[in-house]
Amino acid sequence: MDKILPIPSPVSQPYFDGCKQGELLLQHCSACDRSQFYPRVMCSHCGGDSLTWRRAGGEGVVASFTVVRRPVSKAYDAPYVIALIDLPEGVRMMAQLAGVDVDTVSVGLSVKAQFEAWSDEVTLPVFYPA
Repeated sequence: MDKILPIPSPVSQPYFDGCKQGELLLQHCSACDRSQFYPRVMCSHCGGDSLTWRRAGGEGVVASFTVVRRPVSKAYDAPYVIALIDLPEGVRMMAQLAGVDVDTVSVGLSVKAQFEAWSDEVTLPVFYPA
């Protein structure tokens, strides 16, 4: 059984292309000088449409998490952790947290993105303790 894969859109394709190259890319608005995640056609802060892509450092801090003990399918090894990660670029993203003990993981943990292929077409960031 295969994992559920995101389907890139024309707006999000640069993000997925970056992941495949081992780079975490975020949209950046030149009008208000803020970054955003997830990819959109306009800035979620000011409504501007002058968005470019910038490389993020990939470091972050766990803001919240949940431990999934009953997977959605046999394609996923449970238990696993899904976390909200705050990046210093000012965005919060949801991603898998790996390399942690599911019984002792905590909010405030410093993490770093690594990239894992989920298929031949899709590579995603997975965060590990820094």
